[in-house]
Amino acid sequence: MLRTALRPRWGRALLARGLGSRRGGSAPDQNGKVSEIKKKIQSVLPGGAWNPLYDTSYLPPEHSDVVIVGGGVIGLSVAYWLKRLEKPRGAIRVLVVERDHTYSRASTVLSVGGIRQQFSVPENIQLSLFSIEFLRNINEYLAVVDDPPLDIQFNPSGYLLLASEKGAALMESNVKVQRQEGAKVCLMSPEQLRNKFPWINTDGVALASYGMEHEGWFDPWCLLQGLRRKVQSMGVLFCHGEVTRFISSSDHMETRSGEEVTLKRIHEVHVKVDRSLEYQPVECAIVINAAGAWSGQIAQLAGIGKGPPGTLQGTKLPVEPRKRYVYVWHCPQGPGLETPFVVDPSGVYFRREGLGNNYLGGCSPTEEEEPDPGNLEVDHDFFQDKVWPSLAQRVPAFETLKARSSWAGYYDYNTFDQNGVVGPHPLVINMYFATGFSGHGLQQAPAVGRAVAEMVLQGHFQTIDLSPFLFSRFYLGEKVQEHNIV
Repeated sequence: MLRTALRPRWGRALLARGLGSRRGGSAPDQNGKVSEIKKKIQSVLPGGAWNPLYDTSYLPPEHSDVVIVGGGVIGLSVAYWLKRLEKPRGAIRVLVVERDHTYSRASTVLSVGGIRQQFSVPENIQLSLFSIEFLRNINEYLAVVDDPPLDIQFNPSGYLLLASEKGAALMESNVKVQRQEGAKVCLMSPEQLRNKFPWINTDGVALASYGMEHEGWFDPWCLLQGLRRKVQSMGVLFCHGEVTRFISSSDHMETRSGEEVTLKRIHEVHVKVDRSLEYQPVECAIVINAAGAWSGQIAQLAGIGKGPPGTLQGTKLPVEPRKRYVYVWHCPQGPGLETPFVVDPSGVYFRREGLGNNYLGGCSPTEEEEPDPGNLEVDHDFFQDKVWPSLAQRVPAFETLKARSSWAGYYDYNTFDQNGVVGPHPLVINMYFATGFSGHGLQQAPAVGRAVAEMVLQGHFQTIDLSPFLFSRFYLGEKVQEHNIV
């Protein structure tokens, strides 16, 4: 099936001569006709210079081998690895469509920039280990000739996860898995915790796990801009617009069990241009759904989930926007420069921000407390009622903190199991997913981009086997049980 999905790309490549002649230049007699038309229009219009009646430079191209829906860090990472792994160079035409060209509402830049290996699922650990190597050597990957080097501002202060008596056994089990995968994590007793971090109140803490290397936080904006700059230098095309429709063909078939299914292939993507009523149809062979919090809507446009309940055809992509608050506060007597990224048993987290005794943090709400994702307004009462009490209990110095600012951003929240969705759809055979990471997409983006590119170009995962993250698990009911979701 995967090989079949790839064939149209190369088939369209064989048609490049026809398409290229149509868009790249006209035959001599057509050139002559165009010249005559220009002269006639010039004789009617005032002024001597020829100006096109319609400027179409802002429109996306008429065709692209791969269309990536979503220009955040995940989509850009996919674009980067497609171009890096393509053979020969220039073989694949890649278009990235992003509706928020300012990135003012992008999950990437509204995140807190953390990266950790302290997960419970081996694949999540492997993703982050790959990504930290990418970040630590970012200029080996994303350097552009004559442009200044990137400064990701990586702060390797580690993550410190705290567990109550109830969660201690699970933490020990998780750390065992992390060590098996190559992460350097140590377990700390309450006494060891107090000795290393005397500002912590260890009441209610039975055990802690501390990342000794390759954990901390970095500048998300720098990674986003670095990827964008690099992929543009590699020939990736960008369009500021919104995908509004897919044109596809269908084939009906019967499975071994006798179930009738419909296989679909997308042939065209309709892109509505930013601040315009115009749209441009873009012929394509592959579509990458990297639309983050809105990837569920993009999947619906492709007909995914529009079938009888309980069937593969009726299985939806369970990804939706969830609003999360981030608060910034100042505390002159707060923890010092050695402060790690702390995650409390209550779910409250915080880290240091800069050098001036500023901190940022937050907490995911319960299902009953989930705020309206229709806007990015901040609920300041949530900080007072839910976040600050746990902060002050864990770090007594925070009792006198002063709130400074706040913002809200979106998780691309996978309601099924809070883990990423990576790889092709089983029925819409040329749509691939890179979404649903539920808050840890930024830190896993470099590795996820490579995984998707490998699947598109070679038909299987190579560097990291992400088969547990395939879409089919939603139909089969096979949850990926990740215990360390923050």
